[in-house]
Amino acid sequence: MSNRREPERGPQRVVAPATAGELFALIREGGATTRPELGRVTGLSRTAVAARVDALLGTGLIREVDDAGSGVGRPPGRLRFDASAGVVLAAAVGRSRTQVAVCDLGGAVLSEQDVQQEIGLGPDELMPRVVGALSEALGRAGRRAGDVRGIGVSIPGTVDPRGRCSQHSPIMAAWNGVPLDRYFANLGPAPVFLENDTNVIALAERHGHLLRFRDAVIVKASTGFGAGIVAGGTLQHGALGAAGEIGHVKFAAAKGIPCRCGEIGCLEAVAGGWALVRDLRDAGVDVTHVRDVVDLALGGDTAARRVIRRSGRNFGEVLAAAVTLLNPAAIVVGGDMAPAYDLFVAGLRETLYRDASAIATRELQILAATHGPQSGVRGCAELALDDVLSPAAIDRVLAG
Repeated sequence: MSNRREPERGPQRVVAPATAGELFALIREGGATTRPELGRVTGLSRTAVAARVDALLGTGLIREVDDAGSGVGRPPGRLRFDASAGVVLAAAVGRSRTQVAVCDLGGAVLSEQDVQQEIGLGPDELMPRVVGALSEALGRAGRRAGDVRGIGVSIPGTVDPRGRCSQHSPIMAAWNGVPLDRYFANLGPAPVFLENDTNVIALAERHGHLLRFRDAVIVKASTGFGAGIVAGGTLQHGALGAAGEIGHVKFAAAKGIPCRCGEIGCLEAVAGGWALVRDLRDAGVDVTHVRDVVDLALGGDTAARRVIRRSGRNFGEVLAAAVTLLNPAAIVVGGDMAPAYDLFVAGLRETLYRDASAIATRELQILAATHGPQSGVRGCAELALDDVLSPAAIDRVLAG
């Protein structure tokens, strides 16, 4: 028994009358790439297909190229999605670092930059710097504000996507309830979309491990812990948008230890990156962030290697319950600890396979995040592209 995604068997028929936006989706996804194919899949007449395709060509989002194949007569032109027809902006906001990027309409990173920041900055202090970095990245990519079709933003904690604000983030309390879209006004009228920082890593895996697996838990192992839960190919948010806050599960080994969230005894209090920094500093090691711990570990430092493996072991104890409950096909590990993947996962395997049910782990795969340190910005780009390239959005553009 396997949870791997089965390949689709040819293009799926669209119920007529298909809109231009629906034709665009077929072209973008490769379901139909010629006018005759679009007619067969949608049931539209040649005239109706031609009118919709001509409208799409006018947007610049698709282009028509002649096939180079041989044969009698002129082959039909191939319709191709043009990922260079605009850009989306991405901003993955963290407590001590924000990553920004300019991506094409296929999600590829054209230009990127890190914004280093002091812990505890509020949005009024940080967001102008983030927007400034995005403006610089636009320039380096040779693009202008008029080319921007959407902006994807991620932040720690639960979010209110409609209000474009943090809903509940104990570690960034000053951000709660503050609409973030207003800070991007200087970058033009492009819509702003907001998501949790772990969930965007899951979105990035649509161009990675989620092509093979419909059921997965995508882990962000960084300063804190989070889990993006994908079930049946759909990212799960939970009733209040708080699904995946695995770092704040109460953990026996953390009993009595304060967590940065304000509670006592959370998994993060002994296994999160901030806890590793605390423990090493108490031992006289000069580190300020989990990235420093990872660098030491990769350089062979015994103490750093020990605490990262211990972190994986502790995390595996809690993750075992989620694996038994959800039966994912894959665990995908990203975040700032991911460069020390072998160390972290060695510890995780010890307890995960010990404590989870045998059936849930029988075919389970544990994998590194596909896009490495770009996972956050790639996921933010995917968040924006989901909306601005949707059939409904394309139809709105064509309707003027």
